[in-house]
Amino acid sequence: MCVKRVPDTETRIQIAEDKTRIDPSGVKFIVSPYDEFAVEAALRTVEEAEDGEVTVVSLGDDDAQETLRAALAMGADKGLLLQGEGSTDGLATAKALAAELEDSEAPLILLGVKAADDDQSQVGPMLGVLLDRATVTGVTAFRVEGDTVVCDREIEGGVEVVEVDLPAVLTVTKGTYEPRYASLKGIMAAKRKPLETKEAEAVEGRIRVQQLTYPPERGDGQIVGEGADAVPELVRLLREEANAL
Repeated sequence: MCVKRVPDTETRIQIAEDKTRIDPSGVKFIVSPYDEFAVEAALRTVEEAEDGEVTVVSLGDDDAQETLRAALAMGADKGLLLQGEGSTDGLATAKALAAELEDSEAPLILLGVKAADDDQSQVGPMLGVLLDRATVTGVTAFRVEGDTVVCDREIEGGVEVVEVDLPAVLTVTKGTYEPRYASLKGIMAAKRKPLETKEAEAVEGRIRVQQLTYPPERGDGQIVGEGADAVPELVRLLREEANAL
C-alpha cells in the first residue's frame, strides 16, 4: 500500500520566500490521514485472513522514512522508500509508483482516497489504470471473497456495493477503518522492521506551481438583530449578498 508524508492538518503553514512552496521550518509532518484509513484497512484484512503481510511504500526524500516508520509502528510489516522529488502532478507520482509496483503480486494495493495536502484524488485511479487493475475509489469498507473483493461506497441516500476481480487497486476513505494508535511496543518494534530505500524512476511532472498565496483575511462580522425577529433579515442577506442560499 502507498502512503504520503504531509503537514499535520493542525499545523500553521507559512509560505516560503520563493512563494512556490511552504516553509518546512517548524512544521510537523504526519502520514496523510486518509492513508491512515488505508493502513488500518490493510492491517485488518491481513489479521482476518491470518495470512499475508502489509508493505508500505512512499515516494519522497529521506524525511519520508519517518512516515514509513509511523505506518510500521501501527503494524505494517516492512517499508519501501522510493527516493525522488515529490510533485504536484498526480500522473508523475502515479507513474513513479507504477514503475515499482508493476511486477507486484500483491492482490490488493491500497491508498487513501486523497492526500491531505493537495486534495487531488488522482494518484489512486491513475495507478490502477497504469497497472491495468480493476480500481474502486472512495471505499468505506471491503471484504475479500476468494478471487474477488466486494467494496462498499457511500453515496447520497445509501451504499453502493461494487464487486471486482483481484488483483485490484482501492482508495479508502473515512468509514469503517478508524486508525489504531501505535503502542509503545509497536513504536519500538518499528525501529527493527525492514525499511528498504531505492531510487524512484525519474518522471518529469508537467504541472508547476506559479505562486502560493494566503487566503483573504476574514472581514468584520455583522449583527442583524436579536432573536426570531432577525431571521428574515439574515435570510435576505444570505440570499442576496452572500449568495449562500
